[in-house]
Amino acid sequence: MEIISVTEKNIDKEHICCVVSDKKGENCVASKKAWMKEQLKSGLVFKKLDVRGKVFIEYIPAENAWYPFEAEGYMVINCFWVSGQYKGKGISNLLLDECIKDSKEKGKKGIVVLSSKNKMPFLSEGKYLKYKGFKVADTANPYYELLYFPFNEGEVIPKFKDCAKEGKIEEKELTLYYTNQCPYTEKYVSKIKEISENRGLELKVEKYTSKEQAQNAPSPFTTYSLFFNGNFVTNEILTEKKFTKFLEENNL
Repeated sequence: MEIISVTEKNIDKEHICCVVSDKKGENCVASKKAWMKEQLKSGLVFKKLDVRGKVFIEYIPAENAWYPFEAEGYMVINCFWVSGQYKGKGISNLLLDECIKDSKEKGKKGIVVLSSKNKMPFLSEGKYLKYKGFKVADTANPYYELLYFPFNEGEVIPKFKDCAKEGKIEEKELTLYYTNQCPYTEKYVSKIKEISENRGLELKVEKYTSKEQAQNAPSPFTTYSLFFNGNFVTNEILTEKKFTKFLEENNL
């Protein structure tokens, strides 16, 4: 099984796993690749199995990660996904080992990854990572866990920044924060904006366009975080159907 690294040299011809190609009128691939091209300059690594499927790991030095973490000297896993027919064949171990090996060679203290107490959409699976030796470094409301895998004893334990611990914001209106780290965000943010407009509902949308903005976010998962009445609602990238259901449940 060959592992391919997506780099500045081959990114235009290689697919990025989550979305192999755009449907007519969509820009999922384009938005993700544009984001990646900038992050590759800051140490982003994207390794995938040479197959047409969702089998990859993406990571970046903590100093350049788009997360509100204090994890200097660590490597942060952005996304780690092995799906479909490729699950249960040792490929997750293979990709994780690649990340560990690369991080050690680059002199990192260890690896950090955002997870959750129970399995949640778009977050790395904590049960598997804990089985592989990751430990809980910190927690944040309502369900986030910051997992870490130190390479040596006595390393400083990573933690969430205070701004991201409580899952609360001052704004009371429906508020969405997102980035282009995931290829699906731009597509579905556009759709829920349209739904909100059609219902005469105020939806405040804040897009992070720099790591500095994301590193001071009010919630750990900067890729997509929805708030209502000042409280965190979900990190799941909502489809039209799920967003409409949420609105109806809250009489909006």
